[in-house]
Amino acid sequence: MELNDLVPRRGEWLRGTGSDSDIVMSSRIRLARNLAQFPFLNRADDSVRSEIERTLRRHLNELSLGGPRSYLDVSHLERLDRQFLVERQLISRELSESHGSRGVCFTEGENISLMVNEEDHLRIQVLHSGFDLDSCWQQINRIDDLLEERVTYAFSEELGYLTACPTNVGTGIRVSVLLHLPALVMTGEVKKVFQALQKINLAVRGLYGEGTQAMGDFYQISNQITLGKSEEKLIRSLKDVIPNIILYERKVRSALVKDNRAELHDKISRAYGLLRSAQSISSQETMDLLSSVRMGVNLGFIDDLSIPTVNELFIHTQPAHLQKLRKTTLDSADRNAARAGYLRHRLSPPAQGDKN
Repeated sequence: MELNDLVPRRGEWLRGTGSDSDIVMSSRIRLARNLAQFPFLNRADDSVRSEIERTLRRHLNELSLGGPRSYLDVSHLERLDRQFLVERQLISRELSESHGSRGVCFTEGENISLMVNEEDHLRIQVLHSGFDLDSCWQQINRIDDLLEERVTYAFSEELGYLTACPTNVGTGIRVSVLLHLPALVMTGEVKKVFQALQKINLAVRGLYGEGTQAMGDFYQISNQITLGKSEEKLIRSLKDVIPNIILYERKVRSALVKDNRAELHDKISRAYGLLRSAQSISSQETMDLLSSVRMGVNLGFIDDLSIPTVNELFIHTQPAHLQKLRKTTLDSADRNAARAGYLRHRLSPPAQGDKN
């Protein structure tokens, strides 16, 4: 698969299906692993990094992932292409901005990706649409077991899996759920949620994970530590908490509809109208307006647009995607104009067939 083949496609995690998909965009589990015979990357020179990459590439290309897969040498990609993969959630910002030999293996549906030479030698990721941590765990556990039959992981009987960052030592697992919480943001109630999560050692991050700002009212909720807790217990901690946040968001949405229906409908209609008519629009404004539109579709205020299309627009209007769609490099002003043109095209009233 060529990188450009991904541009018009929609990844599995954007389908808008699965449990509670009106609020839960996606569920994700990552595992951090290192090969026993090599030092951690912060102590590895370029030749060692290259040997790690060659070793893992060979095994990943032979691994049974349930369908077609691609392997990309990230170190040979242009900055725009790396940013494109970040926007699609196939690689992390850290892998994109790192140096030396590194790569990513991912499946056709983009729900499985394996990053080589990120912070650790290997990061395994499984991403599903909706609230579906159990399926993520079953899938990633199988992949991890298959890999462990081929390679020897750095492991301590006392500590568990050894990782470059101490907070990942133990299971090496990061469990996260991406939530869309526009009503809680509008009312300021989201602050209460963050305070409660902090007390139980759950982290809140932006759309693209660690070190990123929240955009479009999307928040990633994940565990902060892994040492001393089993994978099942860490997954259970999120499975216990996330439904309460979902319930809270739905409750606030219902209250907004009941108490301020006309005002809410007007806000959503204005957002939809601006997206369909703007001549220039920034990425941040687009995310904010699409957030209102997404809530409007779920509340029944907008009936000529589907959630999968809205989900796709969140990604396709990001800077790298826009430039890949236009097949040219654009400065900020040109991107804003191109973004507006793309939105007008996708959201124009005659395009009734956009409901997919």
